[in-house]
Amino acid sequence: MGEKVIRDPIWGDLVLSAEPEMRLVDTPEFQRLRGIKQLGAASLVYPGAHHTRFEHSLGTTHVAGRILDALERTGHPVDARDRAAVRVAALLHDITHIPFGHTFEDERRIFGRHDTPARTARFLESGELGRRLRASGLEELVKPILKVGDLPPERRWLRDVVSGTVCADLLDYLARDAFHCGIAARWDERVFRTFAVEGGRLAINAEKRGILRQDVLTEVVNLLRLRYTLSERVYFHHGKVAAGAMVSKAVECAVGDGLKLDDLFGLRDEGLLGMLATRFGKNRTLRKTLDRFLARDLHKRCYVLTAAIDPARRRELTELYHQDRARRERDEAALEKTLKLDPGDVIIYCPSEKMQLKEAKIPVRLGDGHCRPLAELGIREMEVLHAKHRELWKLYVFIAGDHRDRAEAASRACAELFGEPSQLEVLKSGQLRLFSSDARPEDSGRSEGSD
Repeated sequence: MGEKVIRDPIWGDLVLSAEPEMRLVDTPEFQRLRGIKQLGAASLVYPGAHHTRFEHSLGTTHVAGRILDALERTGHPVDARDRAAVRVAALLHDITHIPFGHTFEDERRIFGRHDTPARTARFLESGELGRRLRASGLEELVKPILKVGDLPPERRWLRDVVSGTVCADLLDYLARDAFHCGIAARWDERVFRTFAVEGGRLAINAEKRGILRQDVLTEVVNLLRLRYTLSERVYFHHGKVAAGAMVSKAVECAVGDGLKLDDLFGLRDEGLLGMLATRFGKNRTLRKTLDRFLARDLHKRCYVLTAAIDPARRRELTELYHQDRARRERDEAALEKTLKLDPGDVIIYCPSEKMQLKEAKIPVRLGDGHCRPLAELGIREMEVLHAKHRELWKLYVFIAGDHRDRAEAASRACAELFGEPSQLEVLKSGQLRLFSSDARPEDSGRSEGSD
């Protein structure tokens, strides 16, 4: 059948089959992923973060294959067609992404999520990729793994390999993002020895000869620790957030002038920025915001609220400014009017209260022979990490960099609007105390201790 060897900075040699894997890679639809950065605007903060969804997809395919190898070594046979389908699903798991997708979909909620069954089906069925996927004879196996259709309960482990709590997607992006952002952290590849199938789901085997293996649980916690580190330092870095909010503001202006989600499906990052400039460049707010973004003249923080505020108030603000785009735009305009600034000079950013945190639902085989979800094991450090992740929540108000002289006035106007004093100066000083490692997670935000 033949194969192709591709050198990768994370995994070394990646081996892809000539048919069907390389046939799918060599389509315009898949090659588009070369132009979509994995971390969106993060390269404006971490210059090395130029890796794309193309190499992440190749890496996820490699890791999926290693998980399947691990299952076979521990006595769970993997049918050849199932293996081929899982690897193809891993290869195509990000095919629906648009430029800056997570920023537009999860953070600013301009468009719906990329992984809905309808959108996934559209990408899998159209164009040259769709024709080659059908010709492979794997389409009807690949689709339910990617959530287009359901899997029988005893076969849901196939989907878990690609997109579960501890899965090929996670294992690749943690290693890849850390490497390209220069963060000296890595999970231990011994985790591959722990995979099993229990009750039709991918599981972690934490028992040996009837005895609980604490070292296995430690390795799983290490994965979650790295996920938290990347969230804190990269995914929710205030500079990355500001850059993402700016390109989102430009897209919001374009949507108001007729831009549709479908217009983005064939685009790469540079194609989107070019289209905004050419097709919608007459919009003054869009043009000015885009020019600033391209020059890395990023908006600056002038007001911040953290998870230290009352939880009920945090939920209320999330509903107002994360869920309700019209309310967000209306209050941005009100602040600009108060401060005598132009449209686009003020941007409100409010993330989801859950901060896009996946629940740790993967089953764990214990020393007593029973299997329980990881989240229910009462692992102290995991609970702390989960709560710390939620403590990353911050509502920002950004002001254009050339108006930073009005930052103090903007902070006062925001305090009046939101009914809360800014925590920016305390945050900058490092004296803000959100979370205690000795406090219960449900008490986070009110405890004494260091973050």
